[in-house]
Amino acid sequence: MILGYVLAVLAAIASGGGSILESAGVRRAGAFGGSPQDLVALRRQPLYFLGVGVDLLGFVFAAAALHRLPLFLVQSVLAFSVGVTATISAILGVRLAGAGWAALGVGATGLVLLGLSADPGPAQPLSYGWKLLLVGVAVAIAAIAFTVQRSTGRWSPIVLGFCAGLGFSAVGVSARTLDASGPVWRLALEPAIWAMIANGLAAAIVFAMALQRGRATAVTAIMFTTNTAVSSLIGVVVLDDRVRAGFTTAAVAGFVLAVAGAIGTAHYAAAHRAPAT
Repeated sequence: MILGYVLAVLAAIASGGGSILESAGVRRAGAFGGSPQDLVALRRQPLYFLGVGVDLLGFVFAAAALHRLPLFLVQSVLAFSVGVTATISAILGVRLAGAGWAALGVGATGLVLLGLSADPGPAQPLSYGWKLLLVGVAVAIAAIAFTVQRSTGRWSPIVLGFCAGLGFSAVGVSARTLDASGPVWRLALEPAIWAMIANGLAAAIVFAMALQRGRATAVTAIMFTTNTAVSSLIGVVVLDDRVRAGFTTAAVAGFVLAVAGAIGTAHYAAAHRAPAT
């Protein structure tokens, strides 16, 4: 169980750092505020691909943690990576108000409560049909993103961040229910693998589109809040993720505090703009 906690924390650090690198790559490529076609310029931005690589490393840590810990715990830790993003952003010039640091403390308190209340164990397996449905989530996300990218409204980064969160939720559920037993070649026939790949790619592309239109901390908070809420609900209702006996109140309070802390951090960080460079 201790290894699961360590892996989840490493995943959060990698995800937060990766978000900052990806955002910096988008801005250096001159794609911020532009059209999705401008993302082609990212091919000349190694900083963006370094961010993607760090994110992928975080995904490996998270997938390993999900085999040991419930979705609601791992995804809440990942949501707290917005704190990593905010801290790095503050170092780079985006001032975080005192209330923002207080929000980080609220989120950290929530994570402690969740850690104490989580009951580790394997997930309830999903049927073949449900795993195929997870693959279809990527198609729905792509369709919504295609529609939203035509709009210049201020709500577009919110919708894109939400879609990215849904995609990463599908990735988390797929990783939690992945059956890796048997020969390696069998994994090629496992729909959970294809659900992870399809949703991971869709979410990464939509997240890049969101970074074009919104601030890194705010977009990251929307993404991780959606990811945490949706996947945690699925974990408890469908996958039989459990809370320790007598810790239900602590788990609920911890979940609320963790998500509220992420949202509060994003709110106060987004209220200040970095100086132009």
